[in-house]
Amino acid sequence: MLVERPCLLPYGARMDHGNYTNDYIRGILQGVKTIALVGASSNPARPSWIVMKYLLERGYDVVPVNPGLAGQELLGKTVYASLREIPHPVDMVEIFRNSEAAGPITDEALALVPLPKAIWMQLSVRNDAAAARAEAKGVKVVMDRCPKIEFGRLSGEISWQGVNSRVLSAKRPVLAGKGFQKLSLDRPR
Repeated sequence: MLVERPCLLPYGARMDHGNYTNDYIRGILQGVKTIALVGASSNPARPSWIVMKYLLERGYDVVPVNPGLAGQELLGKTVYASLREIPHPVDMVEIFRNSEAAGPITDEALALVPLPKAIWMQLSVRNDAAAARAEAKGVKVVMDRCPKIEFGRLSGEISWQGVNSRVLSAKRPVLAGKGFQKLSLDRPR
């Protein structure tokens, strides 16, 4: 069954992939639950492993995709060889591969039923043609950004570490419970 998604842009308008609004990024991060991470690594020093661990700790269901690790477990999750082998729908496809590889990966994601809500290309990964194909089907696209960094920035979490989050607020974060605190994207703006 084909589910039609409303396009957020007026007909003929192009998304400015150099400047995403906080609401656009927050909407994606709040609207997805299951993330297929293409290019997952079993090496804890690799950014894809670090991002996968971070997203799992924030409550996302992250499905690792790497043909060289297929069938193994990574951070307690079964690794799949390709997107089409994942036995359940995914809300977002995160691409930890180079810009050239992002095109075929996007096409594989666009063949999934149901379609993912978003395709997210990691830092330094940009493929405008692939983004246009995805957006033509109503799929949101983020390029050259990291969901770990964006989550931390929008939740205020990275400001605890002395990093400028570019979000100004006089409101203190509301902390719940004891121990290490994780802020959420639902905090007051």
